[in-house]
Amino acid sequence: MTTKKIAGDPSTFDWSQFDAITDKEAEAQARADPESFPTPANPQPGSIMARAQVIRRALGLTQEEFASRYQIPLGTLRDWEQHRSEPDQPARAYLKVIAADPDAVARMLLGKSAA
Repeated sequence: MTTKKIAGDPSTFDWSQFDAITDKEAEAQARADPESFPTPANPQPGSIMARAQVIRRALGLTQEEFASRYQIPLGTLRDWEQHRSEPDQPARAYLKVIAADPDAVARMLLGKSAA
């Protein structure tokens, strides 16, 4: 499954399909994205960096929209996606939470409860 196939309406997204993507597939998709590229210092990016981009693309969001919605500094997100840096452990946990329930995370950050 490619992110193009699953990047529709996030409210109807089947996350089981996302979970089925292997780290190798996620990395291949991240490498194919023109916004993401390995640097000479890091030619073999890790799957966690690719996962951030796969989550964003699966939600159909630009880097700017994803960074704003989930309160991640845009430069940090770009660094992850362009393999200039790697998310630390708390950031990896946060990405897992976003992947599990992106709408709930967005609501919580806006101070809105699930009604």
